[in-house]
Amino acid sequence: MNGLTVVPVTTRADLRAFVDLPLRLHPRHLAVPLLASTITSWWRGTSPHPGPVELLLVRDAAGQVVGRTTVHTDARLDARLGVPSLLFGATEFADADAAAALVGALEARAAGRAQLFGPVSLLPNQSGGVITSGFEERGFVDSPWNPARVPAAYEALGFERWGESDTWVVDVDPTAARRAPSEAEWRAAGLRLERGRRSQVARLVPEVLAVLNRSFAALPYYTTITDAEMAAATDGLGFLVDEDLLLLARDAGTGGLVAFVLVVPDITAFVQRVGGRLGPLQQLLLLATRQRHRREAVLVVQGTDPDRQGRGVLTLLSRTLQAHLAAGGYERLRSTFVGRDNPASARQFARFGGRPLHGVTFYRRPVA
Repeated sequence: MNGLTVVPVTTRADLRAFVDLPLRLHPRHLAVPLLASTITSWWRGTSPHPGPVELLLVRDAAGQVVGRTTVHTDARLDARLGVPSLLFGATEFADADAAAALVGALEARAAGRAQLFGPVSLLPNQSGGVITSGFEERGFVDSPWNPARVPAAYEALGFERWGESDTWVVDVDPTAARRAPSEAEWRAAGLRLERGRRSQVARLVPEVLAVLNRSFAALPYYTTITDAEMAAATDGLGFLVDEDLLLLARDAGTGGLVAFVLVVPDITAFVQRVGGRLGPLQQLLLLATRQRHRREAVLVVQGTDPDRQGRGVLTLLSRTLQAHLAAGGYERLRSTFVGRDNPASARQFARFGGRPLHGVTFYRRPVA
């Protein structure tokens, strides 16, 4: 196939080529590279993923890298999808030929599997996907970005869309600072508001994880996140968190966590600038300059305990969040993808003038 070969990543030089490929393929101001430390943990086998992860490269006849992907499986996602699946992720290709070469390599590794499914990354929660609209809008941390040619390449190879969703963007209304819920509204709901503190992030993570797993359990794309996966996903969060944007709703009587919203300052521009290599020196620089990244924010995840859903708890938190964003001088809020089968979450953005930013989909194809 035009002199293309698919080879596993076996050396550090291969690993560097894997990390660098999207930096060569895509405009730096649009695409957001995966963190090099995360990719390295997959290669070394030190990530919390329960099974092995293989990293593959496509090289042309001259040895130039023109494609990459990961190959792995996950019994939790198999259970959600209803069929044994070979998963692929962190997938990039320069053209249709490189994409076809990758798919051929996946097929060759798919013995005992009913379908190919992806692109999914490994942390957190098998995230990933392909954007299908909004290509002129930059990506942001924890969300995909790809050029417009990518969906057509998958679909030409026989892949079908699955789990279509949207990322969202809300332009913050400066007057929202005056419209936070009153103490009386919180009391009437039987709740009290709590801000997360940087010093308490490690203690809060298990509590948040329990509500997160319960609140998302009914969604078809959700796989239960383990303690180890959550720890990896939130590593370093305490240094980044704006305490006014980590909001917790607790039962006024028991103190139990009912709902939460986790929003972080948007460090996308910094991650783009360093090419995803967020080593100790870059982390210190980010910490020293974190005030520069407080014009825009990213909603990473929000959740409400199933027993309290539909009672306006998330609306109270969303109103509080918008007030705090405005008071903090933030101008824009972006959200990671929300499934189109989850209109309740989407309404929390639409009520504040939000709009879909990128269409997002996963792809699946039966194994030949």
